[in-house]
Amino acid sequence: MTSAGSSQGASPDLPDPAGMRASDAERERIAEVLRDAVAEGRLDMEEFDERLNAAYTARTHGELEPLVRDLPVPGRAAPAPPTPADPTGWRERIGGTPTSRMGIAIMGGFQRKGTWTVPRRFTAFTLMGGGEIDLREARFEDREVVIRCFALMGGVQITVEPGVDTHVSGIGIMGGFDHSGGVEGEPGAPRVTVTGLALFGGVGVERKLRKEEHKRLKEERRRVKAERRNELRAERRELRGARRDERHEEREERRLSLEKERRRDDY
Repeated sequence: MTSAGSSQGASPDLPDPAGMRASDAERERIAEVLRDAVAEGRLDMEEFDERLNAAYTARTHGELEPLVRDLPVPGRAAPAPPTPADPTGWRERIGGTPTSRMGIAIMGGFQRKGTWTVPRRFTAFTLMGGGEIDLREARFEDREVVIRCFALMGGVQITVEPGVDTHVSGIGIMGGFDHSGGVEGEPGAPRVTVTGLALFGGVGVERKLRKEEHKRLKEERRRVKAERRNELRAERRELRGARRDERHEEREERRLSLEKERRRDDY
């Protein structure tokens, strides 16, 4: 008599999918994939003939599957192409909803700085006032950004990172429009075009490192100086030690020389 536990533990053997018999429709589907592959240049005629004959003579799924294992099959997603590396980190700063599209300062001032999102088109207007636009910590709605500045008896100061691609094309009338900020940037960096009009005022573009980058470089310089100081101290210690050894050798040579002279005098 079979116990209840042994009857519950028994399970029927599952069929091996590779050993399942192939149908004519499945053979024809494989043949169609092979025809597409030879038409696209993925297979030459000799290999196509070999695989096609093998497809029509295959008896099981296990014989059909290897014939198209290295070919794109309709309904099966193709592997995604590898994403190119982004060592500069600009890709993750492109995209987002603009935080502000305009800055106005009339006998006062405005600031746009920190973690804000720059729109494709930003307009700055100052009348007997000043504006500050800092892009070092900002995100960008698009890779192409235009900042239009209109400074009437006022000023606008724009600060960008050294890696940003900047182009300045504004006009200064009885004022200044700083064109020195136009420099080619890093690959993948945003392109910032500064344009507009400065009338009895000024617009400047300045390139500065981000605060954390500036701090990192400052600490790096401090570390290099400390290492150099330690190296110089070690060199001085070695030099002092070498001089002590030389003096000790000289004293020892003089002592031996005096002993030899005494011995000669005794004889």
